[in-house]
Amino acid sequence: MPDATDAQLAAQYEALPYPARDPRDEARRLVVGSPSNLAEVDHWVFGARRPAGLPMRALVAGGGTGDGAIMLAQQMAWAGRPGEVVWLDRSGAARRVAEARAAVRGLANLRFVEGSILDLPPGLGVFDYVDCCGVLHHLPDPAAGLRALAGVLAPGGGMGIMVYAPHGRTGVYMLQEALRLIAPVEEAPAARVEVARRVMRHLPETAWLRKNPWITDHLPLPQGGGDPGLYDLLLNPRDVAFTVPQLAALVEGAGLRLSTLVEPVRYDPDHLLPDPRLRARMAGMGMVERAALAEALAGNMGIHIAYLARAGDAVARADWEDPSAVPVLRGGDGAGWAKAARGGSLAITFDGLRVVLPVPPLAPAILSRVDGRASLAEIARAVEAGGAPAAQVARDMAALWRAMEPTNRVTLAAPAG
Repeated sequence: MPDATDAQLAAQYEALPYPARDPRDEARRLVVGSPSNLAEVDHWVFGARRPAGLPMRALVAGGGTGDGAIMLAQQMAWAGRPGEVVWLDRSGAARRVAEARAAVRGLANLRFVEGSILDLPPGLGVFDYVDCCGVLHHLPDPAAGLRALAGVLAPGGGMGIMVYAPHGRTGVYMLQEALRLIAPVEEAPAARVEVARRVMRHLPETAWLRKNPWITDHLPLPQGGGDPGLYDLLLNPRDVAFTVPQLAALVEGAGLRLSTLVEPVRYDPDHLLPDPRLRARMAGMGMVERAALAEALAGNMGIHIAYLARAGDAVARADWEDPSAVPVLRGGDGAGWAKAARGGSLAITFDGLRVVLPVPPLAPAILSRVDGRASLAEIARAVEAGGAPAAQVARDMAALWRAMEPTNRVTLAAPAG
């Protein structure tokens, strides 16, 4: 149930809508990320099996100033995908920013509803996809919030969530404690921000936040999040971080299951501990235990992004053996990825952590033909036409997708129809 801290949170987001966004910027760029990138939803939620022509209803719960809702609605509009995205938040100030951004883009598939996750407005209906990014960790009862959202999830649907993670936020909670002492939560947001800015100007070199390169929200615009980012990071009256096991328990308690953690490769400790004796010790661990080990070892995860499904629903996994499936590269084009794969390996960096993946000899030839339109069968035929034996093409394609899918840099598109 709402409490005094919840009232302080409501006042915060009215005074400082988060994240800081200028609707005029919509003319030059689309803010993209995870969760709820349409390519990710198609792949990780629906296993690249839900037809693109099937209307999709999506709820962005705790939509703030609009990043997730506008990203998904715009991507659907660009792709000619039917459906509706519903923005839900209780902040009128955030709604005004999000509506102005949507108006600049002329989005007709985005609807705005004010309300609380813990008291969902009547008549919303059910949704094929639900986004809850950066919200659960501020609720008085995160479990109740997730259960409420699971209750409006259509059969076969899925969710994308983001929650804070403790290890990558080293330094944050120390400063939160300091600022609660010098800028009590009872003071107005504007006064607390002014005090926090002064503290940051004199922050000792020994402060752990100074040593944490992955946390930037407290920095001034455009490097960071400006005053809204500073307040949300260091002055937020309620901020709960989840380790992987705690997140898994939260998800299970809501009648859901983890479909994947993003990016999956980051949660694989084999990439961190190549020693054969150590890998032998890890071999018997379950998915959550292995992910918890990777989280504790890496130390750079400030958030966890996860896609969820109903616990009782069939597992939807993308089928890389479907010859009609169309692969889509992210973070570059086929030529760029092909160049990066020369030499038998791909190096990808995740928040300072460099992961080197072995790839098969035909990886450059395969990747150079991935354009978001060619099917797996068409790519295979093109590589074979270049002189590669069919058996090697099949073997190398399978090995390449096994290596790259966990990086979230290649996904399968939704089928047409």
